[in-house]
Amino acid sequence: MRKRDITHFGIKWNPFSPDVPPEALMKTPRSDFFCWRVEQQLQEGGFILVSGDPGTGKSILLRQLVHYLTRLPDVMVGVLTRPQSTVSDFYRELGQLFGVPMSTANKYGGFKALRERWQVHIETTMCRPVLLYDEAQLANHAVLSELRLLTSTHFDSTSILTVVLCGDERLLHRLRTQELLPLESRIRFRVSMESAARDQLALFIQHCLECAGNPSLMTKTVIESLAEHAGGNYRTLTNIANELLNAAIKKEAPNIDEKLFFETFAYPHAKTDASFLKKSEKNKIELKGKHL
Repeated sequence: MRKRDITHFGIKWNPFSPDVPPEALMKTPRSDFFCWRVEQQLQEGGFILVSGDPGTGKSILLRQLVHYLTRLPDVMVGVLTRPQSTVSDFYRELGQLFGVPMSTANKYGGFKALRERWQVHIETTMCRPVLLYDEAQLANHAVLSELRLLTSTHFDSTSILTVVLCGDERLLHRLRTQELLPLESRIRFRVSMESAARDQLALFIQHCLECAGNPSLMTKTVIESLAEHAGGNYRTLTNIANELLNAAIKKEAPNIDEKLFFETFAYPHAKTDASFLKKSEKNKIELKGKHL
């Protein structure tokens, strides 16, 4: 979205874009508790699980957590970007995240170097490093098992890393398999994201508009209609709202009201398309008559 389109509506950014500034993400009692709970876990380490269907707010929660943790003193945070890696690639990425040189020819050397790096950090700061593993339902069984062994010391009595696993229902099913039950039994804190209530979705839209700089960009009726049609899903909600914003840009509308809402989602081109098809049929008949 072009900057001039945004400034036309008096907003600082697209309020429905996935990459809004982290400070603009809506805080809730649940998200505040989650961030606080992870902070407490830094003293003990271990696994934390965030699960839920796509669009229920898992990514928002992780972004809030990163923003929260990076403002704490002495906290080391690593975010995996390729969840489906093999064990070798997994170690290579961990090395880059935590500043440890890795050789794929010496996995034990990498295993040992990472553990030493984390233990030095713990002795220096008295808190565990944090690893965020998003889309963990795509992870290889071997990688998840390796992660469990990598983070445990003293016959599994001590954890030297705090790991946040995040994924959809497939992750829950995988953790219940025989290969991953040892990992599943070590999860110390769980968060299950669910469909949002309509009122919560309406508050979310209003919050997005206020943070972007124009709380009156949408009428109250439009906000309620968006919340009604989103099916409890934040991603669906922002996609629909973004479509409305683009329609307002095209029409150079001063704001987003009920009229624009119905024009946008009532398929305004259907009548034009029908007329075009009717005209095309007529031309075909006339052309056929000429050939006869």
